[in-house]
Amino acid sequence: MTSPATPNDPSRPPLTILIGADTFTPHVNGAARFGERLAAGLVARGHDVHVVAPSAGHRNHGTFREVVEGEEMTVHRLPSWRWPPHDWLTFVLPWMSRPYARRILDSVRPDVVHIQSHIVIGRGLAREARKRGIPVIATNHVMAENILDFTTLPERLNKYLVAFAWNDAKKTFDLTRAVTTPTRKAADFLEATIDIHGVIPISCGIDKANYTPNLSPRESNRILFVGRLTSEKQIDVVLRALAALDPALEATFDVVGSGDQRKSLEELTQQLGLADRVRFHGHTSEEELRSLYSRASVFAIASIAELQSIATMEAMASGLPIIAADAVALPHLVHDGENGYLFTPGDVEELAARLTDVLTADQDEYRRMQQASLDGVTVHDIQRTLDTFEALYRGEPLPD
Repeated sequence: MTSPATPNDPSRPPLTILIGADTFTPHVNGAARFGERLAAGLVARGHDVHVVAPSAGHRNHGTFREVVEGEEMTVHRLPSWRWPPHDWLTFVLPWMSRPYARRILDSVRPDVVHIQSHIVIGRGLAREARKRGIPVIATNHVMAENILDFTTLPERLNKYLVAFAWNDAKKTFDLTRAVTTPTRKAADFLEATIDIHGVIPISCGIDKANYTPNLSPRESNRILFVGRLTSEKQIDVVLRALAALDPALEATFDVVGSGDQRKSLEELTQQLGLADRVRFHGHTSEEELRSLYSRASVFAIASIAELQSIATMEAMASGLPIIAADAVALPHLVHDGENGYLFTPGDVEELAARLTDVLTADQDEYRRMQQASLDGVTVHDIQRTLDTFEALYRGEPLPD
């Protein structure tokens, strides 16, 4: 194994890297945040980074210098259109992805293309880059549950759409040098879903120095969730568990994020009599978000469709015990009885019991779970992630 690459190593010439992303700032979701941090981290290491992403609207397109995560890079905004069933999603017309890809590849002449999606932009880039002999790396952030709510198709037709989508995904992945996904469990899922092998698990990574653990005794019981308010997140399960807690705990619930389910979740909050104990914050600034992490008592996530969960890693870096659904990749982050607990997806009573375990833990036990979260997130350091992708870009053996 080679030693991890060091940032700005003068013996290693910088690369021109083209990142293709169907979702990128101003979109707010895990895949977009990963793409932003990846691009910014590569710029900080001295690489020439170009990002191909949708425009905010079909009129606001072009090539711009943008500051993302504090770093300046070139962003090629393609004409895109709003998808009406979704509250923010914009998309590039599928039949235009290859013409756009040809134009940008001929202009940028990258050393490597890294696609964050096989759906539209990544699909076109992979096919045109392959024709030019440019190596392609693909990262999969997609699960069927992430998109089925927004197809507008009858339920009986969705299974055919999913089968078609995964078949097309395989055709794209077959054009690549390597396929990655955030965790081993996510890699196993992808290999079991389509006929590909050797998927490489690479954590999305976070900079844990950005988060401030509060290791002092908690003065109140504050439950926190951060993420998209969509059906696969199953936030209603957390709300029902909150209603089932002993009122003496005086537990509150902070919900950070927006999405198509917000209105129905607010209505459920009223129906459960929780209006004075639940606060929907919507989108917050990074400073506000870090403050909420530091003041929380426990992070709760009931999602059934996480290929990793950047928000869970951020909570761990903030020293929080985690209560998570035992689904897909969340057990990769949450080790039952160590840095928190897992519960059967959708089981309100079990979730309420596990929340009670954390909120009533004595100080020594609570502090042990906090430290386990801090220790567990160390392996997800963003610099390790950047080392690994740099090795893939250069066609070198991967670091340990």
